[in-house]
Amino acid sequence: MEAIENKTELTPRQIVERLDQYIIGQDKAKRAVAVALRNRFRRLKLDESIRDEVAPKNILMIGPTGCGKTEIARRLAKLCGAPFLKIEATKYTEVGYVGRDVESMIRDLMAVGYNDVKAEMEEQMRGQSADKVEERLLDLLLPGSNKKNKTETKDEEPAGFISQQSPVEITIDLNAAAREEKKEETSEEKSTREKFRQMLREGKLEDREIEMNVQRMRGTPNMEIIAGGSLDDLQNSMNGILNIMNGGGRSRKRMVTVKEARKILTEEVLDSMIDHDKVADIAKDRVEQSGIIFIDEIDKIAVRGESSGQDVSREGVQRDILPIVEGSNVNTKYGVVNTTHILFIAAGAFSVAAPSDLIPELQGRFPLRVELESLHKEDFARILREPKNSLIMQYTSLLETEGVKLNITEDAIDRMSSVAEEVNASSENIGARRLHTIMEKVLSDINFDADEHKGETITIDSAFVDSKLTDIVQSQDLSRYIL
Repeated sequence: MEAIENKTELTPRQIVERLDQYIIGQDKAKRAVAVALRNRFRRLKLDESIRDEVAPKNILMIGPTGCGKTEIARRLAKLCGAPFLKIEATKYTEVGYVGRDVESMIRDLMAVGYNDVKAEMEEQMRGQSADKVEERLLDLLLPGSNKKNKTETKDEEPAGFISQQSPVEITIDLNAAAREEKKEETSEEKSTREKFRQMLREGKLEDREIEMNVQRMRGTPNMEIIAGGSLDDLQNSMNGILNIMNGGGRSRKRMVTVKEARKILTEEVLDSMIDHDKVADIAKDRVEQSGIIFIDEIDKIAVRGESSGQDVSREGVQRDILPIVEGSNVNTKYGVVNTTHILFIAAGAFSVAAPSDLIPELQGRFPLRVELESLHKEDFARILREPKNSLIMQYTSLLETEGVKLNITEDAIDRMSSVAEEVNASSENIGARRLHTIMEKVLSDINFDADEHKGETITIDSAFVDSKLTDIVQSQDLSRYIL
């Protein structure tokens, strides 16, 4: 759990400051998740006698689409290095219906945790694997150069051996001559191998093609159906078994470049160096103690009024999610995972249904409720300018690859922010995602003709923005489809 323990000293204020680098506004939501994360760190420092009694305070985020709900959860998980999974509540169905069962979210989270730990271990061992990969590359470039003569100790007689079939003098002379000849061959092979090693390190052989055996399928088929998987899991498992029966698990010869071979061999060597049981144990502990599951669109499974038809399945999904959130044991191919201390963050717009339309037991499992605010012109302007991954930075960087420099003025930013607020108010409110649509429309011609403007600096001002958007914004019917 090194990736998590290294960040246990972050205070709630520091966590909010980190989130501010990517997410504009929504201070209440940031404070709520910061405290929830800090409490997880505090819990890990408690005595074991009380640690298991402290359950995570799950969070329910309420707010329109595009206001930052998903981004807050995703950045929070990256910040603490915790296994993170985002799922849509609408993809699951009640047991008995065709579709994914809710326990698959824990299996998916466990797979994320396993891959994260495996990647960390591989990174730690990458330096140790370099020498082994180099030797195997040399073996492919110079077949037989690194093979020991197995018959050397068997056929070669020790000095002073007295043969029953030959005089002593003849036997000693023959053995000495053979040893000298083998020494010369070995010395020559070593010299050639070292020359190739030097060329390999200098990158002179990267494009040379070599023949090597490549595995068609790595790993084992998914047998989660045994552990309670769904019909989808069964189908995947059967496909994996059929693949092996048809020779899918065997290796085949391929001609690849040295550069490609190095990548393939590095994966194979790292895979052989890693203790997979240890990876599974660490991943299981990390998922159980620090895992985060973000359940989006939870309002879509809420039931208003009397239940009938499809709504029965929706309420069934809520009942199936309940034991997972409360804490239960779920079978996965990496072992049994206890969900008691996994942090669940649910989110929804709740424009039609209300949080009170969820079943009471599920409501009680999300004690922290945070209402996110709709974004306004000032927020849109800050989103365009301030975050580390701001839209302006992204578009200017993309066009710089074509030799085109963009100069987006402040009045252009204000104008695009005004248009975003106006269109969101007059049609569906999709939050900050509206900025993507507007930026694409404003820069569509520049993006298309970028190769013709190489070396130029193009200024985007409010007049330029109006020339691209005014007619669309004024036509309400048209803006519904274009913006």
